[in-house]
Amino acid sequence: MKNIAIILAGGIGSRLNAGVPKQFLKIAGMSVIEHTINVFQKHNRIDEIAVVVNNAYRGKIESYIIKNHFTKVKKILNSGTERHFSSLSAIRAYEDERECNLIFHDSVRPLIGAFTIDRVIEALEEYEAVDVAIPSADTVIEVNDENNIQTIPIRNRVKRGQTPQGFRYSLIKRAYDKALQDPSFTTTDDCGVVLKYCPEVKIHVVEGEDANMKLTYKEDLYLIEKLFQLKTTDFKTKELTEQESLALRGKVIVIFGGSSGIGLELLNVCQTRGARTFSFSRHGNHVDIRNPEQVREALQNIYQQEGRIDYIVNTASVLYKEPLTHMSYAQIDESIDTNYRGMVIVAKESFKFLQESKGQLLFYTSSSYTRGRMDYTIYSSTKCATVNFVQALSEEWAYANIRVNCVNPERTKTPMRVKNFGIEPDNTLLDPREVANVTVKVLLSELTGQVVDVKIKNI
Repeated sequence: MKNIAIILAGGIGSRLNAGVPKQFLKIAGMSVIEHTINVFQKHNRIDEIAVVVNNAYRGKIESYIIKNHFTKVKKILNSGTERHFSSLSAIRAYEDERECNLIFHDSVRPLIGAFTIDRVIEALEEYEAVDVAIPSADTVIEVNDENNIQTIPIRNRVKRGQTPQGFRYSLIKRAYDKALQDPSFTTTDDCGVVLKYCPEVKIHVVEGEDANMKLTYKEDLYLIEKLFQLKTTDFKTKELTEQESLALRGKVIVIFGGSSGIGLELLNVCQTRGARTFSFSRHGNHVDIRNPEQVREALQNIYQQEGRIDYIVNTASVLYKEPLTHMSYAQIDESIDTNYRGMVIVAKESFKFLQESKGQLLFYTSSSYTRGRMDYTIYSSTKCATVNFVQALSEEWAYANIRVNCVNPERTKTPMRVKNFGIEPDNTLLDPREVANVTVKVLLSELTGQVVDVKIKNI
């Protein structure tokens, strides 16, 4: 059955008092509504998107569609003065559509996850109406007109509602047809309309996610901005499919730091699948990413030989696990120059080649990027810088169609790890080949500006 996402963007954001409707505020390089549409655009089970917006902002939506190649957006519909007018606008627009699923989502919930959309679509195979909710962490009280407690519901039966909300078209149309005959009709929630006017229908609730918060108040802006910074992507499997292996064939890949660890595994994985793969390192062929001339010459030589470069990957990194006061300035300089300055040099020298191929630049961060750790002062701070660098550069280079991402593996069995930790049980470490496989998945994807997690599943 066709799945149509309805992005509700008719609000004027009066509570935020920002001078512009909150869905048009900029967060993490794009407006809030662009982030929201983008999630549904990329979801493989969403067939079509309609945006419901105040007519004064139609031009903004049209420009977003062109800029971001939002090919699934087929309708821009007018909103009304009340929330339910927006839903009605979508229902009326699809009256000639065969039975389908309408999936309503607030435009100001930009952190909606693909797996939540999956849950809604899967539930719609059995139920006519589906809501999304999360447990309430707090006790909920109901008060009377004098602001005195009237009832205290049992907390494990109270949930906080979110969107999307999904409906079979015939049901939501029927519910609104009945509601419009009620002179006292008012609502702020589509599931509430079904509950009141089609009480015989079961509204199934699927689990939502804490990050799927709604931008309402000014303080929410700062929290959502931080959540975008920490946002990660996780592939369901680390194994390469036959289709992914075939897609790799003939690609030209340059790996800096490919003489050991994850870089070496990536080299092997790509070569065995027919990619044209080239490795550079200090200890292998004396290419040091701290030296712009050496990086430039290495890339230019490959370009002259192959005629293009599709992907450039930098795995080179240095870790000295010891207190800052114990480190020599030579160690500090090596760490910063390799982990940070080297990353910047690789990026700057890669631009012209990746602009031509519309390719991808990929780096590696570490789980220590989210919070600095004792004995990792230099390493964790440079890995935090990697994430910020990737997120900023992905926005900066979007006009050139260059994708920029970073992979975030948990502790991995590499020579650098052994050097700092010695022998550890294998089941507590990632196999570097698993990280290499996920790296290939990222390179073949349309992701950009993402931190892609690779996690240990067996502990």
